[in-house]
Amino acid sequence: MQVERVVLGQFRRFQQGQWSPAAGINLLVGDNGIGKTSYLEALHLISYGRSFRGRVRDGLIRQGQGALEVFVQWQQMPADPSSQHRGGLRHTGNDWSARLDGEDVAQLGQLCAALAVVTFEPGSHGLISGGGEPRRRFLDWGLFHVQPGFTPLWRRYSRALKQRNALLKQGASRHALEAWDHELAQAGEPLTAARMNYIARLQEHVVDLAARLAPSLQIQAMEFQPGWRRHEMPLADALLLAQERDRSQGFTSVGPHRADWAVLYDGLAGREALSRGQAKLTALTCLLAQAADFSLERGYWPVLCLDDLGSELDRHHQGRILDFLQTTSAQVLVTATEVPPAFVARPVSVFHVEHDGGVLPGPGATGEGRGATLV
Repeated sequence: MQVERVVLGQFRRFQQGQWSPAAGINLLVGDNGIGKTSYLEALHLISYGRSFRGRVRDGLIRQGQGALEVFVQWQQMPADPSSQHRGGLRHTGNDWSARLDGEDVAQLGQLCAALAVVTFEPGSHGLISGGGEPRRRFLDWGLFHVQPGFTPLWRRYSRALKQRNALLKQGASRHALEAWDHELAQAGEPLTAARMNYIARLQEHVVDLAARLAPSLQIQAMEFQPGWRRHEMPLADALLLAQERDRSQGFTSVGPHRADWAVLYDGLAGREALSRGQAKLTALTCLLAQAADFSLERGYWPVLCLDDLGSELDRHHQGRILDFLQTTSAQVLVTATEVPPAFVARPVSVFHVEHDGGVLPGPGATGEGRGATLV
């Protein structure tokens, strides 16, 4: 998958901005606060339906404007010109409208499914050291893209959970809860099985990549926690046993919505014992493993966005990451305030962000829309 053009309108500080990245590894440089991250954030917004830096209405729309706009043109299979796609999103912070290949989009998930982006940014350490919600989203993003039928199953479970929680808040009787207990169990068991299978497959990529990229972490395995004592009872029984507690608390306390996973290390007690740097390395390893799994399942790589990589990882680990990325066919978009030493003497296309949001080829470049190449 390769982004050919991304256009921003009323996005962050830009009235309008445009960038045409090259194939392979791209380095987008510029001063702090110039707007480099906005290009990665825009791609993330179209791929996930949300920003990795907060809600759309909290500063994503340019001050004084009513809505932002993002347009992206990309090829799903770079070697196949017929696989070119165009997607656009307009967002007011409350409402949105979108188009994909000239057609209106009824559900934002249609646009998210078309453009796959894996993002590593300064807050990504929360995937490892934070709460369970981002880890569940991580699993579900992977399944959303590689397992047909997962999304309807996830929506079925989410609707049933919402209905059951609403009844619990109203103090509903056991009888009123029975139908939704049944629905949760019917959707929750296969949803959990899909997550378990995905973790088992992902574990192989994570352990292998960790040995190459961050051997000091000594990652040994990944452990899945389904959200109830699945080894002891089916979900239907767990929901029945928890009914009285759920009725008193007003929410559903067991089920896939409480699922989690953890990375297991040799010599470390767990995520609580990790330094911030170790959490970042683990998170990046997991994200790249997810991208590698995507490539095997779909036949092409997602777009990889690495925000401010130079300040997030030391030069030694940057070099290992770049060595790995150069063995793939992935398009990689990296931001930095200046060219990091680890990028020198590598086939990297360099671009510079201007104050008006435009992107120019780096020093010494020739040709429209192409960056300077560090070789």
